[in-house]
Amino acid sequence: MTQVFEPLQFQAAAADTDPAETAEWRDALAAVLAAAGPERARFLLDQLAAQAREPAIAWQPRGGGSPYVNTIPVERQPLFPGDLAIEERLASLMRWNALAMVVRANQAYGELGGHIASYASAADLFEVGFNHFFRARNAQQGGDLVFYQPHSAPGVYARAFLEGRLSEADLAHYRQELAAPAAGAQGLSSYPHPWLMPDFWQFPTGSMGIGPISSIYQARFMRYLQHRGLLQTEGRRVWGVFGDGEMDEPESMSALTLAAREKLDNLTWVINCNLQRLDGPVRGNGRIIDELEALFAGAGWQVIKLVWGSDWDGLFARDTHGALRKAFAGTVDGQFQTFAAKDGRYNREHFFGQTPELAALAQGLTDEQIDRLRRGGHDMVKIHAAYHSAMQCRGRPVVILAQTKKGYGMGEAGQGRMTTHQQKKLDRDDLIAFRNRFALPLSDEQAANLEFFKPADDSPEMRYLHARRAALGGPIPARVAQAPVLAVPPVARWGDFALNADGKEMSTTMAFVRMLTGLLKDAQLGPRIVPIVADEARTFGMANLFKQIGIYSNLGQNYEPEDIGSVLSYREATDGQILEEGISEAGALSSWVAAATSYSVHGVPMLPFYIYYSMFGFQRVGDLIWAAADQRARGFLLGATAGRTTLGGEGLQHQDGSSPLQASTVPNCRTWDPAFAGEVAVIVEHGMRRMLEEQADEFFYLLLMNENYANPSLPEGAAAGVLKGLYRFRPAQGRKAAQVRLLGSGAILREVLAAAELLRNDYGVEAEVWSATSYSELQREAIEVERHNRLQPQAPRRRSHVAQCLAGKAPVVAASDYVRAWPQLIAPYAEASRFVALGTDGFGRSDTREQLRRHFEVDRAHIALAALEALADVGSVPRELVVKAAGRLGAEARHRA
Repeated sequence: MTQVFEPLQFQAAAADTDPAETAEWRDALAAVLAAAGPERARFLLDQLAAQAREPAIAWQPRGGGSPYVNTIPVERQPLFPGDLAIEERLASLMRWNALAMVVRANQAYGELGGHIASYASAADLFEVGFNHFFRARNAQQGGDLVFYQPHSAPGVYARAFLEGRLSEADLAHYRQELAAPAAGAQGLSSYPHPWLMPDFWQFPTGSMGIGPISSIYQARFMRYLQHRGLLQTEGRRVWGVFGDGEMDEPESMSALTLAAREKLDNLTWVINCNLQRLDGPVRGNGRIIDELEALFAGAGWQVIKLVWGSDWDGLFARDTHGALRKAFAGTVDGQFQTFAAKDGRYNREHFFGQTPELAALAQGLTDEQIDRLRRGGHDMVKIHAAYHSAMQCRGRPVVILAQTKKGYGMGEAGQGRMTTHQQKKLDRDDLIAFRNRFALPLSDEQAANLEFFKPADDSPEMRYLHARRAALGGPIPARVAQAPVLAVPPVARWGDFALNADGKEMSTTMAFVRMLTGLLKDAQLGPRIVPIVADEARTFGMANLFKQIGIYSNLGQNYEPEDIGSVLSYREATDGQILEEGISEAGALSSWVAAATSYSVHGVPMLPFYIYYSMFGFQRVGDLIWAAADQRARGFLLGATAGRTTLGGEGLQHQDGSSPLQASTVPNCRTWDPAFAGEVAVIVEHGMRRMLEEQADEFFYLLLMNENYANPSLPEGAAAGVLKGLYRFRPAQGRKAAQVRLLGSGAILREVLAAAELLRNDYGVEAEVWSATSYSELQREAIEVERHNRLQPQAPRRRSHVAQCLAGKAPVVAASDYVRAWPQLIAPYAEASRFVALGTDGFGRSDTREQLRRHFEVDRAHIALAALEALADVGSVPRELVVKAAGRLGAEARHRA
């Protein structure tokens, strides 16, 4: 029995009380359209809509979006500029080689994974871009930026194989990056990973949602560079090919309004709407294209719907009753997927069989022809028309919603099926059916053996492939890391006040802002600095920069700020230097990444400093930070108001006790917890030299406190120890050798210094005090030394910096404002007879710094008690002394939540 689908109801329509009048209005609009064209019709509708929104009418547009048809009608399509037959043959070859790559890897090695169905759905979307729109960077042009749908990576490798950039051996080592070099091949990473393939991939997109938000901020940063006179970016475009299921990620949608507000008409998204995510339909009981149309249009984007291929044009032309539109309006995505998975006979009965009008349209079509009716995302002519229209749009970003079939061409093995995303293997019959579907020049045995196919170099296909890429500037994706070296100004110019602080009171945050102000004045480096804040500049004492360098705005400042008479007045400017991102840590971090990768993306080295509440850094946007590491970002992250006890009254969530530990897990992030301004200056100078002069692919994370205290001058010769992560700040004060070593970092170093005084004056115990600027730097170096000694036992044994500093059996007590696991990173490498870590494990509280440090047992009394207990454990002091000290210092065990 034929099933009839009820129309989707987005909002009930009001009853028509005067059909004749309604008809007159419709006829009038039709007359305008016929006489003056669509632009005049749109203008009149805009005028009516503006009037209708007045309070007397209070009209709001009803939901549901536009009809489920293509935005660009057939009569407005430009002529296809290429050789359609050759491009379709090339796309078929890409599909085959991508499929063969994944299936071969899984047949041979079992569980390497990989994806077939996503690229099968997106192949034509990519190929039209590669052949006609995606421009490469070369000596004559900056090129476009392209964010690739990650599950489609095999298809991009397949194209690079035909271009001669990857070999057959490379394809045979897909997802075998460790084994490949021994076979003289390059292993191909699972998804786009610049860290793993630094000459190939430009942006990492494997973590869903990261690509979309990054593409928006890259497009905005291109405008920033142009408005500041640093780089001509006119005509360059950012393309993003993403999945419809990916749009459920918060990061995917979080910056849509920014793109429209900034008028980023250099940004185009192509959303591959194959209607299916990993387990099933994206919106089984609705329509994702309608939903996305409403979201993007509401955010201010130009929406181009690409739903049906050219095969449907004739059907629409004959459909005088609007039967197709009505049927589409009543079909949900779950049913569309069923139609995709079934054959022509099923579709004739269950789709075209719904009404006599639909059945009449299908007369004359064979079941095979019905089965071959293409969706818009599989029609290169329609895709080109959509891309061409996007290129003409001015004043706002564009999204193309392209309907495809997941697993297109995989037939019963995977097309449109719930399990298609997990399809890694195909049997002989499935492979031959795929060969037949795309008319591939392979024998049955070649298909069954999954042989890669590459046409002869002088074939029409290969000549065409290379000619199209040459016309667009060369092959892509390609990453270029060469950028000019930027000289770092001497630290005496901008950091002497910190190195020779001589007891001046300041917080490390205040010291950093002063250093930044000095660096901005340098004629060479200053213009390349990008200060970034997420609506907290005043909190961090950066308001003086508002007037000095301005806040970037593509519109300038079209208002008189309330504080215009102040020396700290709020100033927006087209050439402003500060990126003030509002309350969006994800947005600010994405801006930072755009600036931190400018050296490779644009060949223009920039130096971004993003300062933020430390608790809302690694904890909140850790995935974005890993993506930054992957694309070899260079810049500074400043975790301000850091520490669990330094930010006194803020309480549970605002007090950061874990970010340095999280940062230490990112391989190319170098993490620092300096206590004094002089240490900050040494670290900042070192970081700038590493990133700008040595061009190291690493970034620095500095913890900064908001607590004011007296800062000493940096001790003579201490800089080397600061950079290694540990130096002796104060030796034992008496004549005898130190009995215990106390390690402190950040604000807790002052408590450690006080504990040393308490031990000496009250208990006759001599203590050395060490400043631990980075436990992660110490750990990494110790691991390298340990590995060297293990793998090269015949070579002279090395000693780590930790072992050299903490030689001997004197107990060590390490205290910080973070969880104990942070100082415990070095415990295995210290030679001490006892290593005690004190930290701020647990939830934060709202109270004074003094109370918080007492509560977390990282104040001077608890540090001193921990030292006495460690000494008692090794027999250096009697146990009775510990008992007496515990009572006196008020350090009895207490319950903590």
